[in-house]
Amino acid sequence: MDQAGGGQPAAPDIQSGAPEILPGPGLVNVANALTVLRLALVPVFVWFLLSGGTGDRAIAFVAFAFASVTDLLDGELARRRGLITDFGKIADPIADKALTGCALITLSYLGELWWWVTAVIVVRELAVTGLRFWVIRRGVIAASRGGKAKTMLQVVAISLYVLPWHLGLVREIVMGAALVLTVVTGVDYTARAMKLHRAVM
Repeated sequence: MDQAGGGQPAAPDIQSGAPEILPGPGLVNVANALTVLRLALVPVFVWFLLSGGTGDRAIAFVAFAFASVTDLLDGELARRRGLITDFGKIADPIADKALTGCALITLSYLGELWWWVTAVIVVRELAVTGLRFWVIRRGVIAASRGGKAKTMLQVVAISLYVLPWHLGLVREIVMGAALVLTVVTGVDYTARAMKLHRAVM
């Protein structure tokens, strides 16, 4: 029996059909933690690469390889477990470019890689990151097969340069392939970004 002005509040009407708003993923999650870890590994990698000893180069290689693996894992975990956050959308590409850019710049500083190769790759990566942020409110441009192959080639090429053994022509060929694919996919990404921007205007 209802009591006027007192008693327990009425139970919510669960038959109303109103959609339930679920909270988004929290900022602290495993995908974001891997991204932050990758950023933290960048100065560690550079330090050991600059140290110059065989053991130091080996440690630098391990740090670079581990950081590159986290790049594969964080995106996959974010998609599979619904852990995509605004922080991740911004921090992930920054961590990627920081790792690749610092590796290339350090190798050029050491005189092991031509500066123009580093300049082309770094400028392309920064330009694509800028385009990604430019269109992020209009949609997401999915990574193409060429883009994934470019990333893999860059990782392999840099790894061959970081290893404490001189691999000569092999590493130059792989870096050359990575450079060509970097430019081609950069042009393709720019075209797709412009197309998406025009489509939603």
